[in-house]
Amino acid sequence: MNKWLLGFDIGGTKCAAILGSVESGNFSIAGKSVFATKDFPSPYDCIENFSIEAEKLLKQFPQANPQAIGISCGGPLDSKKGIILSPPNLPGWDEIPICEILQKRFQIPVRLCNDADACAVAEWKFGAGKGAENMAFLTFGTGLGAGLILNGQLYSGSCGMAGECGHIRLAPEGPAGYGKAGSFEGFCSGGGIAQLGKIYAKEHLPLSWCKTPEDIGKITAKSIAEAANDGDAGALAVYAESGRRLGYGLSILIDLLNLERIVIGSVFQRSENLLRPEMERVLKEEALPLSLSACQIVPAALGDSIGDIAALSVADL
Repeated sequence: MNKWLLGFDIGGTKCAAILGSVESGNFSIAGKSVFATKDFPSPYDCIENFSIEAEKLLKQFPQANPQAIGISCGGPLDSKKGIILSPPNLPGWDEIPICEILQKRFQIPVRLCNDADACAVAEWKFGAGKGAENMAFLTFGTGLGAGLILNGQLYSGSCGMAGECGHIRLAPEGPAGYGKAGSFEGFCSGGGIAQLGKIYAKEHLPLSWCKTPEDIGKITAKSIAEAANDGDAGALAVYAESGRRLGYGLSILIDLLNLERIVIGSVFQRSENLLRPEMERVLKEEALPLSLSACQIVPAALGDSIGDIAALSVADL
């Protein structure tokens, strides 16, 4: 039977209202409306616009009868109470009871998840984590966070903060991420790789991907990856260092949680060839052999559609 759902994806740059359906374990996205977050600086105005855009989608598809709404949003938030709690990328979104507001408007259940958890559910149900009982999804994008599926259920912890592996310190110093120098996020995120590249460039100018001191500020994970894929030794060294630290971080998750699958998105998905060799070398040295042999490490499968499917997956929990 076709089950209709609404999804709201709330980001610091853009928001999207999605109408979709699930049948026999497969999602189909019927329609989508995207708008800039900055166009609605008040959270209540933004929520009102979500409602308006959702109602437009429902008029376009009169056969749709959504059974629930799923919301994917950056944390911190209280998923149990349905409240958004001051995310750093959403200034002014302080103690916003979004589920209560939308439930009154649409008269259907509304569920809220942080974006890493939502993406974990999406990859678990419909992507590279399908069929796993114990898995983690790592964002490896602008930052690094994890969503955890344990014993066939989303695990969010006692206050919704489970999976914040980016905060783990891997070294006493190093690139900063999650407010902490030398953190897992500092070494394994788009911003962290850019920091590693800037540190390397300052010591080795000129480079093919950074010729002058003025170019250092323009370095990105993408520009380093392009140079690495062209065979540049310095760029390869930067990605090797990130891959090495990824191995250390993953070994902690594997030993602690005995996962059968780890799905990694964004930068890893695009640059697996640059990260995997050192990651695997370190894992063989650091992780318990039996636990490592039971765990597959794979790139995310849902690509650019993951945000849409993630929000709809929350509705289908």
